[in-house]
Amino acid sequence: MSTPFEEIAADAMKLPIRDRVRLAQQLVATLEEDVETSTTGEIEALWFAEAERRIEEFHSGSVQGIDGEDAFRNAREALKR
Repeated sequence: MSTPFEEIAADAMKLPIRDRVRLAQQLVATLEEDVETSTTGEIEALWFAEAERRIEEFHSGSVQGIDGEDAFRNAREALKR
């Protein structure tokens, strides 16, 4: 059984790239508000935890990496739409 987070994430991944970018921007904006009230140590701990989570996903095979040049090309193309 999936968690509410997993369900929301799966639904978000079905959105067109432009909508995913907008959603990501909104989420980051809410983090920026929280960051202003957090200490540097807390922020670093959150980024470290996020990096560890992403590394684990990559090593477990639940996500696949893509070439950096492909990632930037895809991003540039998405921003043109």
